[in-house]
This record gives sequence, C-alpha cells and structure tokens, in this order.
Amino acid sequence: MPVSSPANEEELLARAAVLAGESIAEVAQGLGLPVPADLSKHKGWVGMLIERALGASAGSRPEPDFEHLGVELKTLPVDRAGKPCESTFVCTISLGELCEMEWEDSRVRRKLSRVLWVPVQGERERELRLRRFGTPLIWSPDADELSALRFDWEELAGLVTRFGVDAITGHAGRFLQIRPKARDASVRRHGFAADGASIDALPRGFYLRPSFTFEILRRHFAL
Repeated sequence: MPVSSPANEEELLARAAVLAGESIAEVAQGLGLPVPADLSKHKGWVGMLIERALGASAGSRPEPDFEHLGVELKTLPVDRAGKPCESTFVCTISLGELCEMEWEDSRVRRKLSRVLWVPVQGERERELRLRRFGTPLIWSPDADELSALRFDWEELAGLVTRFGVDAITGHAGRFLQIRPKARDASVRRHGFAADGASIDALPRGFYLRPSFTFEILRRHFAL
C-alpha cells in the first residue's frame, strides 16, 4: 500500500528519523520490495526506496520530491568517517533551457532551495542489504552557499552556451559540476551545439561535489 505524503516538514523529518539505524533490507521488507544484489544495474534504487518509504510525490517530474512542501530528497552515501563517497546528482540538464534561463528560475536553484538529506552507509565492501541509514537533516543553502552555487551555475551555463556541452568536463565548477548521466556513451539526447545547430548529445546532469556535501554534514553533525 502506498505511503501517504507527509503533511508538513515536521512530519517528513520525523518519518525520516524513524528510519535512522534501519538497514536497507529492513526498510525494503516493510514496503514489500526485493533488494538487488548491488547497484551496478540499479542506479538510484536506494533513492527510490526512501522516496516510497517517506511518501514522495513528484516521481520523475522536474519538481521537488515533496511538491507540496517544496522539499527535495537526497540520499547521501557516506564512509565510516561520515564523508560522502561520491558526487550527488541534482537534476538533468535541458540544454535548450540552460542557454536561456536565469539562475533564479533554474532547476538547480529550485531543487536545492530546501533539501532533506538522508545519509546511508556507502562502503562498497559492505553488502547493500546490510547498509544502514543515518540521522536525516533538512537544509537550505545559506547566503555563502547560495552565492557559490550561483557562481558555478552561471559559469557552467556560460561555457555550455559558448563552447557546447561536449566541451564541458567534470573539472569545471568549484562545487557544482556537469557530468554525463547515462548508462554508457551510446545513449544520446537531442540538444544544441554552441552555434545553435541541432545535435544528439550524451545526457548530462548537474552534480554537487563531495566537498560541498561534506561541509553540510560537518557543520550540522560537528564531524
């Protein structure tokens, strides 16, 4: 039976707090879901599990996961020291929108305005089903974080507009980066080159670097 959407942030955070200490297998069993052996062919599965457990409503739409609350959900794999193991996916890139949109109206700004972070054990040597969820937190970027994200977004958007998306590597951006988001290089999506010509491009997304998400955890949990 689907889990109903939480009525407010307090209820959402309380639901997430109940999962702290629970294993992936325990949460999946409560929802009647089988746990894959690993994530090699199931990218995003842990996020989907938590979405269902907490009653997220947005699905694949480009809106915050809890639309009525304006809260995005992000699971955050961490190591034994509490450091994020990988970059965090923010949203896919619509190349046409990126060339025309301002920061204030961007998907990145909308997705990161209010986030429920749910840490989860991410060490690859630990069996997926046995990994446990940690203490959640609800976060909004402060003025310095917002300024840093805006700077990166505007720089990256400018590079895409001038040189085309295929010229952008994961090295650009201090805290926000552009990376491919596809199973392999054979997956293509309609886009535009720097001169406006129509092209088929490798799907890409915006990601937060681990240094950015670790700072959030460090400050909140005094790591």
